[in-house]
Amino acid sequence: MSTPVKLAVIYYSATGSSAALAKEIGETAEKAGAEVRLLKVTELAPAEAIASNEAWAAHAAASAGTPEATPADVEWADAVIFGTPTRFGNVSSQLKQFLDQLGGLWGQGKLADKVYSGFVTTATRHGGQESTLLALYNSVHHFGGILVAPGYTDPVKFVDGNPYGTSHVDAQGSLPVDEDALAAARVQAARVVKVAAALKAEGA
Repeated sequence: MSTPVKLAVIYYSATGSSAALAKEIGETAEKAGAEVRLLKVTELAPAEAIASNEAWAAHAAASAGTPEATPADVEWADAVIFGTPTRFGNVSSQLKQFLDQLGGLWGQGKLADKVYSGFVTTATRHGGQESTLLALYNSVHHFGGILVAPGYTDPVKFVDGNPYGTSHVDAQGSLPVDEDALAAARVQAARVVKVAAALKAEGA
């Protein structure tokens, strides 16, 4: 009997949209038979900055119990799905710091041959969604990872419109994650688990 795919969903979320997508991805992956770790990265912003934004402060309080990711979680995983809000068309500093902490595992070759994918949220329509995911995927190439983007492999993706990864416009927390984004997240999660399972079976 094959062992389940081990999936780490590692994300940064300020106002909660990325967290909502991460939760949907994790739940879908579990339904597909994966063992899932849902993890946030460490917050870097000062407390006064968080307190100055009502939505940010509310999410910080609500997510206080969510475990924080460590490099050991990436080593454990067969597949990793990263999530981030965009920052000037790039990944958030919080997620970037986490990626930068993976150098030791990279040097040992322990990041290679895993499946990776990503999702993103933006404050404005087309506000750097694709460039953020492409920037994130630069790290995957350096890892020697296997990139599994959703592409247009399901009719849902023609609604969501982003073949690079699930994306949502949250208008700085004022627009909740909608069904289009949730549906896209489910497609992406299922595809990642399916590919990771096939690769795991091949290597068994």
